[in-house]
Amino acid sequence: MTINVTEIQEIIPHRFPFLLIDRVTELEICTSIKAYKNVTIGEQIFQGHFPSHPIYPGVMIIEGMAQAGGVLAFESVRSETQMAVHDKVVYFMSIDNAKFRVPVTPGDRLEYRLNVLKRKSNIWVLEGKAYVDDKLVAEAELKAMIVDK
Repeated sequence: MTINVTEIQEIIPHRFPFLLIDRVTELEICTSIKAYKNVTIGEQIFQGHFPSHPIYPGVMIIEGMAQAGGVLAFESVRSETQMAVHDKVVYFMSIDNAKFRVPVTPGDRLEYRLNVLKRKSNIWVLEGKAYVDDKLVAEAELKAMIVDK
């Protein structure tokens, strides 16, 4: 299942400059998702991080993982229950074991790969990994819950 950026905006509430995924390339309901972001020098974050040595911040990589996880959770819930998710939001509960292995720079295509580790009702635990050219650049375990807005 491919989901373009316009469709992503129908699923999660994030918008420019904080929408951090450009496309979903694979989605297996209740199981996994692959999504990517094209990192460009035009990103506002590079005005301050760091102008003479641009590095994409690790917290933005984690947030991109979370947004991909939100798409996975919302699409899974919608598929299972036919429930509208426009009145729902995903909140972080925890970020564990975050590791940043290689800097991400302008021109990189950051690919997010997330797998569901556990799900209980509206609480999701996801293993997230970020890659550039199939090289692991970051990873974390994310816990989130779907709640009413």
